[in-house]
Amino acid sequence: MPADLFTNFAWIFWAALILIFVIVEVVTVDFTFLMIAVGSLGGLLSGLLGAPLWLQILIAGVLSVVLLFVVRPALKRALSRGSDQTPTNVAALVGIGGTVTTEFVDGQGHARLANGETWTAKLSRLADDRPLEVGDTVVVTAIDGATALVVPAERTTE
Repeated sequence: MPADLFTNFAWIFWAALILIFVIVEVVTVDFTFLMIAVGSLGGLLSGLLGAPLWLQILIAGVLSVVLLFVVRPALKRALSRGSDQTPTNVAALVGIGGTVTTEFVDGQGHARLANGETWTAKLSRLADDRPLEVGDTVVVTAIDGATALVVPAERTTE
C-alpha cells in the first residue's frame, strides 16, 4: 500500500525535487542544479504521461547527465564570452611599476605606484640583494595585506 501511495503521488516528489534544485541553483549560480532540475522536470512529465516510476527515474537521470555534460559547458561558455576579464582591485596592482619614495631599510620602504598610490613596499624574496634608493624603479610582484612586494625593475643601458 505505501508503494502504491508513493507511485500515485510521485508528481509531488518530482515537484519538490525541482523546487529544491532551483533554490540551490539560485544560491550557487553554477548551472549544475539547474540541469538536474530540468532532468527532474523530465521525470515529472514522464510520470504525468503514465510512465512507471523506474522509467521516470531513468529519464530524469539520463536527461540530467546529458544536460550536465552537453548543455552546461556550452551555456557557461556563451555567458562568459562577453564578460570583462580585466583585473581589478589588488589583482590589478600585480605587474604595475612604481618609483621608490623612501630609502629601503631592512628591505622595507615606500613606493609610489604608476596608478598614483603610495604603498608600503617590501623587497620580494625574488629580488636580488642590491639596495633600493629614492628614485629607483620597482615592479610589484604580489600584494601582502597593505604591503606591496616589489623587485627592482630591469635597468636598460643606453
